[in-house]
Amino acid sequence: MGTIKLMHAKLHRVRVTEANLHYVGSITIDRELLERVGILPLEEVEIVNIDNGNRWYTYVLPGEAGSGEICPNGGGALLCKPGDTLIIWANEERERSEVMRTGHQARVLIANENNQAKDVFYQTLIPNGETWEYNGYETANGKQLIDSSITVEV
Repeated sequence: MGTIKLMHAKLHRVRVTEANLHYVGSITIDRELLERVGILPLEEVEIVNIDNGNRWYTYVLPGEAGSGEICPNGGGALLCKPGDTLIIWANEERERSEVMRTGHQARVLIANENNQAKDVFYQTLIPNGETWEYNGYETANGKQLIDSSITVEV
């Protein structure tokens, strides 16, 4: 069946605090935000600016913990400005057959206006015989925030 790419971590609606053109690429992100969703330094991320539609890929550098820093560097700085709202996510490649057996879980952080965690939850794929159960908003303690569970035929 081969490998598939699945989102494993997402920072939703973070705001650009600075855009630094004179830097050698990347995006600097508050290290607490990275830790909350499991994105590693140097990991590739995909970014979409929801204010202007620009999209790009780059790698992550950890910023000061608790600072709320979201700073696109280098060419990425040309695709946004301070105050723009971004969605940043990291994918991982997995064997499709393994996902079919064990499922998948992604961690999502929704940010407030200061780039602090407003909410953190999981999106899960749970194999169930010939179907998949998808739960879209399960908190870390197992509480369902919104009933978005669907079943998909495999």
